[in-house]
Amino acid sequence: MDKLISIDLIICTYNNAGLLDQVLNKIAQQQVPANVKWTVLVVNNNCTDETPSVVEKYIQSHNIPQLSMVLEPKQGLNHARACGIQNTIGDWFAFVDDDCMLDPDWVAQAAKFAAMNPDCGAFGGKVILDWETPPPAYVLKYGYSFAQQDHGMNIMQPNCLVGAGLIISRKAILHTNWLNEQFLSDRVGKKLVSGGDVEIVLRIRSAGYDIWYTPACKLLHYIPARRTEHQYLVNINYGLGISQLMGDSLTWSYSYKRLILESIYSTFIATVEIAKQALKARLKRGYLEAVEIPIVWGFILGKWTGILRLVKMNQQQRQKLIGSAKLVHINS
Repeated sequence: MDKLISIDLIICTYNNAGLLDQVLNKIAQQQVPANVKWTVLVVNNNCTDETPSVVEKYIQSHNIPQLSMVLEPKQGLNHARACGIQNTIGDWFAFVDDDCMLDPDWVAQAAKFAAMNPDCGAFGGKVILDWETPPPAYVLKYGYSFAQQDHGMNIMQPNCLVGAGLIISRKAILHTNWLNEQFLSDRVGKKLVSGGDVEIVLRIRSAGYDIWYTPACKLLHYIPARRTEHQYLVNINYGLGISQLMGDSLTWSYSYKRLILESIYSTFIATVEIAKQALKARLKRGYLEAVEIPIVWGFILGKWTGILRLVKMNQQQRQKLIGSAKLVHINS
């Protein structure tokens, strides 16, 4: 890898100073080749805690080259990410969440993959869940709720990627026009809204770019004990259900009427199935434990909510949303 590679790490944060300190400490330990130009930008999304002083501590230490911070007054992860993109200039940028601990060679491995795949639109690596306390056994079945990502030991092309540690080509994101218009919301303060990272990846694919998974980029995603509580899992799956319905709308290739009818049918079937599983769980004969029923139902309820949102959406919004990230065949 002789060519100069430029990559910017964007850390969007909201009142998470304690973990941000640990994240920056891991970044300070990065072992990066001389031919990789890298910067770190912390996007302060209206933090009222010690975030500014934590960042200033690392700026003064000079352990992280080109570390800076910018304030994004509009609340929400989409706004913070857009701010980060607009305030960096590297050919590549990475979303490093404020609870993600990078392996010491993460930046080096990301730069290496980018250099070998210059036409790639986005790629991600292995996201390993790092529990504050051992969770109940049933929680381990829902790793997707915490952005777990492991597609094995080989480089491959997945259908989608999680937002934690997502590396994106600046050329690709500009091609999608995402900076000017986003359709799906993402985290706003402490609200459990999701879908923004899914939209980004789907729109990059729709623009004709490949997405990749490389296991060489490894990070630990810290999961505090409060996020393993039962109600948290119910709430996050409700948001994920809405996200899936909206994501399906983005990639839809047919009529609005057919989308609604097929969504209602599939969600009705899922509703009947979870009702059956609830009965079986009471009799201890099903594949789900009784404690899991509200979690799965939360996801299904989220899909019903997504359908309702589509129905209530005005025609202009609906026309912009549906099919905006559908896959098209691009001749190379």
